Amino acid sequence: MRTPILRLLMLLGMSLIVAGCGTATTVLLGDDVTVRQLKGKKTYCQSVSRIYSGVAYDLCVLHGPPNSAGELALNGIPGVILDAPVSAVLDTLVLPYTIYRQSADGSIELR
Repeated sequence: MRTPILRLLMLLGMSLIVAGCGTATTVLLGDDVTVRQLKGKKTYCQSVSRIYSGVAYDLCVLHGPPNSAGELALNGIPGVILDAPVSAVLDTLVLPYTIYRQSADGSIELR
């Protein structure tokens, strides 16, 4: 009986990680991955603060040349706009960690 509950919790957790890809990219992956992905999307951002970094990542993706994001769209709405609220929730959950990282390491520089 515990196995179906654990599977459901794992599926829910993985869904949240995939849905909040801005947060997953900036918090779970290395800074080099974040820099590479944002440079690949030709963003005009110069740095990303670690505090609420998932939302900042999504806004940086939107702050670039038109159609450079190459993201999926749902009824004409870019995927990053749909991802931003989920990233905001996940960023709030990891706030103690990101505050520490911001004070220890500073922002993620994209230059």
